[in-house]
Amino acid sequence: MQVSNIEMNTTSVNSFDHHKGGLHCSKDSLTDVFGWFLQVLLACLAFTCLIAKRFCEPRSERRSWLIWFYDTSKQGMGALAIHLANVWLAGQYTGDPCTWYIINFLLDSSLGLLIIFIGIRFSQYLSRKKGWELINFGEYGKPPSMNAWLAQCCLYVGLMAIVKTSITLFMQLDFWEGVKDFILSPINNPKIELAFVMLIIPFFVNILMFWVTDNFLMHRSKPVRFIKRNNFEDGLLQKVKIQYRSVSKKNRRRNSENDILLSADDDLLDSDEPFYRGGNKSIIT
Repeated sequence: MQVSNIEMNTTSVNSFDHHKGGLHCSKDSLTDVFGWFLQVLLACLAFTCLIAKRFCEPRSERRSWLIWFYDTSKQGMGALAIHLANVWLAGQYTGDPCTWYIINFLLDSSLGLLIIFIGIRFSQYLSRKKGWELINFGEYGKPPSMNAWLAQCCLYVGLMAIVKTSITLFMQLDFWEGVKDFILSPINNPKIELAFVMLIIPFFVNILMFWVTDNFLMHRSKPVRFIKRNNFEDGLLQKVKIQYRSVSKKNRRRNSENDILLSADDDLLDSDEPFYRGGNKSIIT
């Protein structure tokens, strides 16, 4: 009986340490059938979000499907590279891989988004300064060039590599060990934890991140108020030109009539024929 009690106490202590350490997900939870199903479902929902964003754009500024594909495919390839890196890195840490994955994901969506913004703006600055049109995000030429799209894809994936390297180095700090112990501690069911990590939390975060990143990557046309202002100024200028032309035509017509009258008077004065006044045939010489 005493041996049985000792074994039961040992089992309960091990179970407590197991949950305290956050070992809810096994090492292969992210890459089993259920894990891959959640990842594919998340990718489909994120893709649907980008389609919905296109239809939310004003009709006058809405991108063609080709330009939309060029813009969103860069983001898709970058997101895929980051996701696969996070799945691999989560299994390299000690402890629950789900907690490490969600920590990496949240850092990518916050600090990583800042690095993406700086990188895109720097690339656009170099494009304007050096005349490197291929790296100007959102600009593909007329007609759209696949070479520009490929150059921007490579640059964006390289930018994702910088993001992932920076986040991985940041994750080496010791205080993340404390963060992982409580971030998902209320959840005890491994399947529910995996659903939160792979679908629920990333879905809402990705909606915001994809929407903002797409605004970074797409070509920004002039605001509508400036277009209306320019159209208004052009309309006024056109009206002034029309009035000027009409006044000029009237002045030319009057000058032409005056020239005709003066020419007739000159011809009359220069004529050698006599001029008769009234009924008398007195000749004025």
